[in-house]
Amino acid sequence: MTDILLPDPSGISRAAALLQQGALVALPTETVYGLGADARNGTAVAGIYTAKGRPSFNPLIIHVADVDQARQYGRWSDTAEVLASAFWPGPMTLVLPLADGHGLSSLVTAGLDSIAIRIPAHPTARAILRAFGGPVAAPSANPSGKISATTAQHVLSGLEGRIAAVVDDGPCTVGLESTIIGLNQPRPTLLRAGGLPSEAIEAALGGTLDVADGAEIIAPGQLASHYAPHASVRLNAHDAKEDEVYLGFGAAKGTGADDLTLSASGDLVEAAAYLFDRLHALDRLRKPIAVAPIPETGLGRAINDRLRRAAAPR
Repeated sequence: MTDILLPDPSGISRAAALLQQGALVALPTETVYGLGADARNGTAVAGIYTAKGRPSFNPLIIHVADVDQARQYGRWSDTAEVLASAFWPGPMTLVLPLADGHGLSSLVTAGLDSIAIRIPAHPTARAILRAFGGPVAAPSANPSGKISATTAQHVLSGLEGRIAAVVDDGPCTVGLESTIIGLNQPRPTLLRAGGLPSEAIEAALGGTLDVADGAEIIAPGQLASHYAPHASVRLNAHDAKEDEVYLGFGAAKGTGADDLTLSASGDLVEAAAYLFDRLHALDRLRKPIAVAPIPETGLGRAINDRLRRAAAPR
């Protein structure tokens, strides 16, 4: 049985207490719901992998309450300071070399010598982190490889009975996982497009980002097949075939009764916020999904990244 907690002082206190006991708690963030566990407790972190069915070579992001905590786990730099000052709290994750004496479970890093860190902007997530008082490992709260959760109901549909509790604070506002920037590389590197456009990060840095080639798993969210519905996904489709349902964008709209759109006005922010919710809704029909073309600009890069992984061979 998974408890549903309210985002009030009692629910926040209960969530923090469960985390301190080594239990798994799904937390709302501005990006997606995260499946949280004490990042210093190896048994608790192992529970994340078990609940999600997640490959153990896939590292996890830790969530912390403030920059002082972040400095305890990752080796800080001038570039980290620039980006943290500009975009934290918010939908950006920094991958840093592990700090000495970090105390994190090796399962969090998947054996790597780096750590992915984020300070979320969601007020309930931050309140839980402050009440807990330590780092929380929290990948997306869904079975591994499946569609990410942007509501508490999405969490329950995939993880009911496998986790102790979910804190229900409504739908996520960003709706895409965080942008991941590698600062353990020779130059700042885009490891995963996400809820913060890379153009904003480049503007803050005053230069371009390198882009990871994806040849090896060095950060969360780099598996080729990920975010996958049960049926197949066909991209850049201008209409749906007879057996498909259609996920539209802008002027590209389906004509079927079950068809949905990410944004009728072609707004990429709206499309990002609704991406996983629309995929969940269409997935329940168990029909192949045809998806309209999405511009490869701004948040469109992150949307297309998730869609390509959803459509990848499994």
